[in-house]
Amino acid sequence: MSEQIRDRIIVPLDVSSRDEALSLLDRLPEVRFWKVGLELFVSSGPTILEELKQRQKCIFLDLKFHDIPNTVAGACRAAGRYGVDLLTVHGTAGRTALERAVAAAAEGANSVGLPAPNLLAITLLTSLNSRDLAFDLKVPVELPEYALHMAVVAQESGIQGAVCSPREAAELRRVCGDEFLLVCPGVRPAWAETGDQRRVMTPQDAFKAGASYLVIGRPITAAADPQASWSRICNDLEC
Repeated sequence: MSEQIRDRIIVPLDVSSRDEALSLLDRLPEVRFWKVGLELFVSSGPTILEELKQRQKCIFLDLKFHDIPNTVAGACRAAGRYGVDLLTVHGTAGRTALERAVAAAAEGANSVGLPAPNLLAITLLTSLNSRDLAFDLKVPVELPEYALHMAVVAQESGIQGAVCSPREAAELRRVCGDEFLLVCPGVRPAWAETGDQRRVMTPQDAFKAGASYLVIGRPITAAADPQASWSRICNDLEC
């Protein structure tokens, strides 16, 4: 598999402590792009980001900011100073929050001489399906239409990309164009269990659908041999 494709697989550090995260980093030295989510960031703080930077890794800071515009902007300004590559906000925070998030993240990064992170809007969590959208959230549109709408609103607000299920990736790519980043969780090799992800696709099919990056977690990190699972996914993508 080419180095370029390998770098487009993001592995989440979905663990509860810095020590567990460092253990995963040591066991998977070939992984270049790592995701830091709420659990690890709340437990360890920005020190884990410093560790990743020291190891010359790319960082997806997946904190999914969702609040009033002033609070979202403040959080993005602070996160911009960490030197991360990707940063998430919820699309449902609204246009004003999204617009201010972009400006604030750039301001924070520039204040310490770093490039601004690419902001990604959450369209709809991949743990939710059409029934959840209709009956629990009371959104009266079809799921693919809703995800597309959220991505378009984000793009119009200056957001550089979206987090979406790979099942919506092809339509988002068609409408939003080649430069819009699509980061897809809910990616599972055919040999792996789906877990709590509801709208899943294999890595090969997700890339074919237009994904820019894939987030692949438990098939690698929860495996008895994470290195063997990582290598198997890489080998599958070479075929």
